[in-house]
Amino acid sequence: MKKQFAVIGLGRFGGSICRELAEQGMEVLAMDKNEDRVNEFASIATHAVIADTTDENILKSLGIRNFDHVIVAIGEDIQSSILTTLMLKEIGVNHITVKAQNDYHEKVLLKIGADYVVHPERDMGKRIAHYIVSNNILDYLELSDEYSIVEIKVNELLAGRSLVEIDVRAKYGLNIVAIKRGSEIIVSPQADDPLKKDDILIVIGADSDINRFEKKVME
Repeated sequence: MKKQFAVIGLGRFGGSICRELAEQGMEVLAMDKNEDRVNEFASIATHAVIADTTDENILKSLGIRNFDHVIVAIGEDIQSSILTTLMLKEIGVNHITVKAQNDYHEKVLLKIGADYVVHPERDMGKRIAHYIVSNNILDYLELSDEYSIVEIKVNELLAGRSLVEIDVRAKYGLNIVAIKRGSEIIVSPQADDPLKKDDILIVIGADSDINRFEKKVME
């Protein structure tokens, strides 16, 4: 069965999630108080409704409890974001992801039961900063305040060398969990296989160690 998602708030962030889920063939209920935004997504989402999601009766009438995952992407109205999250939790929604405006907002959301909190502007800022600083960083995913997963492109300095020779675990405290080679993904790669130029290393570790690896080996 297709998973069912509900997206509350159809601004730039919520709208992009709604589009992506729809493109992946998921069932999506799109909600916003703004009629123009709802009309924009009427042909994209499975269903699009004008709704005040701080009203528990409205949420119940939409059968929100039956959805696999609800994304609360309400923009500047922190009070509505918090109240909506609280209502969803009390109704019994299993998975709730909420967009936070700041760290204080995040603390409140986590206390009232949000399963996952995102800071799209901050997180995207970090990803872009890593991308523009290093020619080799292709993607960056923050796991916590101190740990990340990055995709690092193999350059001339690394090509032809094996993972044993690079020895990133001993030298930098990092783990290479996979290698992308064209359309192939090599999980748990052999330590003595030579790397090829344009291979992509999927590396996990502390941000400080990733930065050291970038500076000493990749530039």
